[in-house]
Amino acid sequence: MSLKTLALLSGIYDLALAWPLLLAPEWVAGLAGAPAPVPVINAQLNGLFTLTLAVGYFWAARAVEQRRGYLWVAGVLAKGLGALLFLLDHWLRHSPASFLLFALSDGVLAALTLALLLRNR
Repeated sequence: MSLKTLALLSGIYDLALAWPLLLAPEWVAGLAGAPAPVPVINAQLNGLFTLTLAVGYFWAARAVEQRRGYLWVAGVLAKGLGALLFLLDHWLRHSPASFLLFALSDGVLAALTLALLLRNR
């Protein structure tokens, strides 16, 4: 897999998460087995954050070698720490087991991004 392909895949992944969080945050919470967000704006801000990550991935994919820094920040740091936070929240605060899917998907994308960035130095 190339860095460009991974950037596009990560952008699509984040876009698929962002729109439901922005447009139907209560529904997303219910689907995940979590209580409705209070206030709703907190979930929508998560959607906005995720949307900006998606836009950044699409931007980076257009000139991936020149924009590797974005992949380090969004793909390794944000996704890697996000996966860790999902795990910690599950263990410490007993968040729904469905949150572990986000830990897995973010963790896999972070690991793939790290591997490709290190391979293509």
